[in-house]
Amino acid sequence: MQYQNKEISQKFQLALYERMLKPRMIEEKMLILLRQGKISKWFSGIGQEAISVGVASAMNEEEYILPMHRNLGIFTTRNIPLHRLFAQWQGKASGFTKGRDRSFHFGTQDYKIVGMISHLGPQLGVADGIALADVLKKRKQVTAVFTGEGATSEGDFHEALNVAAVWDLPVLFCIENNGYGLSTPTNEQYRCEHLADKGKGYGIESHIIDGNNILEVYTMVNAICKRMRKKPAPVLLEFKTFRMRGHEEASGTKYVPQDLMDQWAARDPLENYVEFLRNNNILTEEEEVVIKKKIIHEIDAHLKIAFDESKVQSSESIELGDVYRKFDFQLVEPKSEQKNIRLVDAISEGLKQSMKRHENLVVMGQDIADYGGVFKITDGFVEAFGKERVRNTPICESAIVAAAAGLSINGMKAVMEMQFADFASTGFNPIVNYLAKMHYRWNENADVVIRMPCGGGVGAGPFHSQTNEAWFTKTPGLKVVYPAFPYDAKGLLATAINDPNPVMFFEHKGLYRSIYQDVPTDYYTLPFGKASLIKEGNDITVISYGAGVHWALSTLRKHPDISADLIDLRTLTPLDMDAIYKSVEKTGKIIILQEDSLFGGIASDISALVMENRFENLDGPIKRIASIETPIPFAKNLEDMYLPKSRFEDALLELIAY
Repeated sequence: MQYQNKEISQKFQLALYERMLKPRMIEEKMLILLRQGKISKWFSGIGQEAISVGVASAMNEEEYILPMHRNLGIFTTRNIPLHRLFAQWQGKASGFTKGRDRSFHFGTQDYKIVGMISHLGPQLGVADGIALADVLKKRKQVTAVFTGEGATSEGDFHEALNVAAVWDLPVLFCIENNGYGLSTPTNEQYRCEHLADKGKGYGIESHIIDGNNILEVYTMVNAICKRMRKKPAPVLLEFKTFRMRGHEEASGTKYVPQDLMDQWAARDPLENYVEFLRNNNILTEEEEVVIKKKIIHEIDAHLKIAFDESKVQSSESIELGDVYRKFDFQLVEPKSEQKNIRLVDAISEGLKQSMKRHENLVVMGQDIADYGGVFKITDGFVEAFGKERVRNTPICESAIVAAAAGLSINGMKAVMEMQFADFASTGFNPIVNYLAKMHYRWNENADVVIRMPCGGGVGAGPFHSQTNEAWFTKTPGLKVVYPAFPYDAKGLLATAINDPNPVMFFEHKGLYRSIYQDVPTDYYTLPFGKASLIKEGNDITVISYGAGVHWALSTLRKHPDISADLIDLRTLTPLDMDAIYKSVEKTGKIIILQEDSLFGGIASDISALVMENRFENLDGPIKRIASIETPIPFAKNLEDMYLPKSRFEDALLELIAY
């Protein structure tokens, strides 16, 4: 192994040695503790320390790094107290996730580290968002994100590279090509000769680096980062290295040919570097002993702190309370005149006023800039706020959801427009596994609103008509809003943008231009979790949201003799069960109307909760009316049969007569 140490002081060469030695010695200790049953799992980075240490040493402390589970050297180079790392691995409270996640699945703003999730890919897009925030704030910083060669096959990898290239983001994409994805060798993972070649397809500068040579890693990354800070643009680095132990310790390495293990063992990054330092009279045996003793003492002292800590204690209320970031809702009352506008206008107006109110708010989506979005919600926004804050995106929902998370991590707010709610399926993973779990896992808010144009009745067929709120009401950590009227839409959108938690904001496109209402022209907010009582009566409780509210209103107008409470839920998470209980206590009968298909929808949960908590108040069976259990068809007569609008009247009359 050839080492070039020009322009690197002997003091810093020794520092790099100590920085590599420390994670190696910690790992050796962890392998002993694993065999003793004192930690539950371990993903070894032995043989790959030069990459983590070299990259972290080239980065500034205020620059974010997004590591993987073999990058212990990043955490130690950033000087995270070892007892906190040990506590994290033991599920103790003084770790970083309060025992809620393991290994390196955590982030810490104090050390500008954002940990991985097991799905691997989304963190690449998160790095895009973090870097975008730096660019918008005119900070000359680099964001480094790690992945393995296996994850380069994931769509998130390609989406993130493409977004970074199109937006000229200073993201350092670091691929640790260590030979195997669990047991799958590289020749079964990709056909290109080098993964760095993938950068060419995205117009990205790329390099191949000897990942076992600490001086080469540090020197090249340091030079690249200096250039990136001056002129933001992404760079793809492929570090050639090898995984000397199993994917995790239980899997072993029997699938690896012994001659390959021997070949890479001879290229050990630490042993070779020690030999180089000795041969060049930079490191003496006495100094080596002193450094090792110091690290052993630090490890033992911090292990004692972690072992002496009691097991994590919690309660149901604490766990539930940490799912969402605390939000101190501020009611802003409207003071101005009103104007009769459509739902689409109210949403546009509310978004524009929030853009003025929050200078750190960025809106993103396909065709939302000069074109104004397919529904023209953002028409004129570019002229008002500029293309930096009103951003057209490539067609890559997963990367943009992840980028929205990154913006939030780096102090911004983000509103992403799904062109149609149906397309959330291609961004589903970062929504339900990244955004939804951020606060519960490591106390980080996800200041993100995802706008979801949804709903049928417009002949758009199976892929542009779904009302798919049930995908998200099932996921703890997400808030789900679904207004039916312009007034509510504007006020609730303002609240969604103020809320530091991720909000799925559903907008029924069939109502965009068909529903008018007098709406205040100035900025105002409305609370989440408060249903609206549209009509009051004594015979029956009708519950709905979105277009269903208008279907129910139309039916009740046809039957003025029916005295009904009509409840518009407005938000589905949080859900105003108090308003429902109060109404059913009065009427004794309840019918729930939803546009979504019946099984697994919000109507089922409301029905179950009423049965469990207000059974004695019921004078008849609970009725749930919904679309039939098929995808949404295109032809009008088929769509009319699919939607529950016509069936609601019969069910209502049947329940009234019960």
